[in-house]
Amino acid sequence: MAAAAPDSTLIEKVVIANRILYDQGVVDGLGHVSARHNSDPNQFLLSCNRAPGLVRHSDVLCYDLDGNTVSPTTERSYLERFIHGEIYRARPDVMSVVHSHSPSVIPFGATGNRLRPIFHMAGFLGSGSTIFDIRDAFGETDMLVRNNEMGKALARSLGQCTCVLMRGHGSTVVASSIEQAVYRAIYAEVNAKLQSQALGLGEVTYLTPQEADLAAAANDTQIGRSWDLWRRRIGPIDAS
Repeated sequence: MAAAAPDSTLIEKVVIANRILYDQGVVDGLGHVSARHNSDPNQFLLSCNRAPGLVRHSDVLCYDLDGNTVSPTTERSYLERFIHGEIYRARPDVMSVVHSHSPSVIPFGATGNRLRPIFHMAGFLGSGSTIFDIRDAFGETDMLVRNNEMGKALARSLGQCTCVLMRGHGSTVVASSIEQAVYRAIYAEVNAKLQSQALGLGEVTYLTPQEADLAAAANDTQIGRSWDLWRRRIGPIDAS
């Protein structure tokens, strides 16, 4: 199916999101962020195989939910584009997905400990994080989500949560907008660092579910302020 032309503003946000996540240390040469297509829910926007800090407007391609490119291109695709397609298929409410290897989060997936909100900025973790162990369904692998079946298994592990930890790999967060997804990816990393520090000091008092919900609702009204700051830090972007 030919790709409907995506909104230029959404393409711009995908580029900005990649640059912000790199600037904030959530991704490095690897990792990726996507957005559901603004006019076709069965397509999503994702860069070609490019380091996030180098993504340009012309790198952003349309994919169907099976991970096939529907934009004309000669560029390689990310190996793990199936993470995005299968989550969008399983979760109609999700409008953006971030997959990263942010360092403070990885120990939680390796030890089986859930991320839980230790402060108000991580209220979106009120339901905790789930854990995906690729070995459970696929045996010994290189840990990468390389096909649709692996993507489906990851989406099942995510369930209705906002964050899934991937043992020996990284994590994936989902959101109702690209700005919210970037916010959640950044604060999942911050929360993981603080949670690790607190666990070394003694028993941790986490936010209650109600506190987490109230904090998340309040924070969602303020994401634009953080986005504007993060956007200014990355400076001008070549429109090519």
